[in-house]
Amino acid sequence: MAERYLVEPDVEFINEVTRHGGGDLKKCFQCATCSVACPISPDNRPFPRKEMIAASWGLKNKLLADGDIWLCHNCGDCSTLCPRGAKPGDVLAALRIMAIRAYAKPKILADWVNDKSKLPILLAIPAILFIVIGLITGLLDFTPEGDEIVHAKFFSTWLVDIMMIPTSFFAVGVFAVGLKNFIGDMHAQCLADGRTTKTDVNIKEVAQAFSRVVLTILKHEKFNECSENRDRATAHMMVLFGFIGLFIVTGIFFVVLYVFQIHGPYSQLNPVKWLANIAGVSLVIGSVLMIKQRLNKKDQVSTYSDWFLIGLALMLGVTGLLTEMTRLGGMAGTSYFLYFVHLMFVWALFCYVPFSKLAHLAYRTAALTYTEWSQRK
Repeated sequence: MAERYLVEPDVEFINEVTRHGGGDLKKCFQCATCSVACPISPDNRPFPRKEMIAASWGLKNKLLADGDIWLCHNCGDCSTLCPRGAKPGDVLAALRIMAIRAYAKPKILADWVNDKSKLPILLAIPAILFIVIGLITGLLDFTPEGDEIVHAKFFSTWLVDIMMIPTSFFAVGVFAVGLKNFIGDMHAQCLADGRTTKTDVNIKEVAQAFSRVVLTILKHEKFNECSENRDRATAHMMVLFGFIGLFIVTGIFFVVLYVFQIHGPYSQLNPVKWLANIAGVSLVIGSVLMIKQRLNKKDQVSTYSDWFLIGLALMLGVTGLLTEMTRLGGMAGTSYFLYFVHLMFVWALFCYVPFSKLAHLAYRTAALTYTEWSQRK
């Protein structure tokens, strides 16, 4: 006798998938064209057909722990070739946003980050915190002295670190808990579905799988395997490497300031400043290209979660570059104001990244690493 399986549809979950961009889900009639068309879908239990079935039935727990939704790069091949216009790529994109919200805690912050009506509150939080803590500690000076524009005179580096370091630890903690739960759920489901038979975790094997996956991500090999939206790879790489470059710059200047006690502003001929400027320009150009591509792609759904990420990346780059340009141009008041706004967006990036679409960098890396480790083909 065939094994029995009790299906308990979650109707609200189906409605939520629709709200997050999977509005054409019900058009699917299970022809499997999407799984055949996808160039990166594994041979063993390929996606996205099984995800479309599960989503239609409202199988929330099964889908949110499904690592395969993260293997998809939303290239659009499946959606373009779907004879019913069910847009499986958009459905999987919706599932990824919902998975991030499910694993990130506290849930109220996850809901706020993905709710456009809460955007003013999210931006007001760092502004108020900076001003209140700055005035209490005396590390914020609205009337900095001297003719030279030095941002640290207005906004002390100590105040920056008081705000940024705890927020960074908070983000790391949210990611650690979320990824732990996600990987545990994913492994249990893969064992149950027969996608893996490996039960013993070998740290060396996991590290080797991770190193191979990171190289694949940096080279954007999966993007280039797709055909419909292959041009997205360039913009995506520019944003990714822009963030990586700025992260490296921040780390170097942190060491220079606190270990070698060398305070800014630093020379424009400094190679680290070159890296900072190149990374900032890359972030801005990549974000603008992403906006252009999404506006031109009328048949692909763009949700608020997409625009939140692109907007945050663009504003980080624009405010950072304008802060530097106005400082070099001697526009003190404007430069100090832009520096304050830039720090607001930096804090927002640190605090809200585990709850936003940008969290896909961590969850997708985890899912790809698990797939590589489990030797699933």
